[in-house]
Amino acid sequence: MELYLKSLKTFEKDARGYSTIFIIAQSCLGSVAAMYILINGVQAWQMVQLFLVTIACMGFNAAVLSQQKPKIVINLFILSLVVSTVVLILNLL
Repeated sequence: MELYLKSLKTFEKDARGYSTIFIIAQSCLGSVAAMYILINGVQAWQMVQLFLVTIACMGFNAAVLSQQKPKIVINLFILSLVVSTVVLILNLL
């Protein structure tokens, strides 16, 4: 919890700069996850996974573009990273 609060305070100081870095990071991870999903096929289960990754990444991007509060933006960033990472791990196994 201490790491989260420290990160939130740092993000609040320079939200524009960090948002740019966060968009690049989550877009790269999300696209890698999407690539591995599609490598494994196009059945219904893969499309559900692709939907989850896409919605998580788009939600974060929308929060940045609509200039939401820093806490919302960083929470959506963490959520998109977790979703993309979990789906990526599932498709690598």
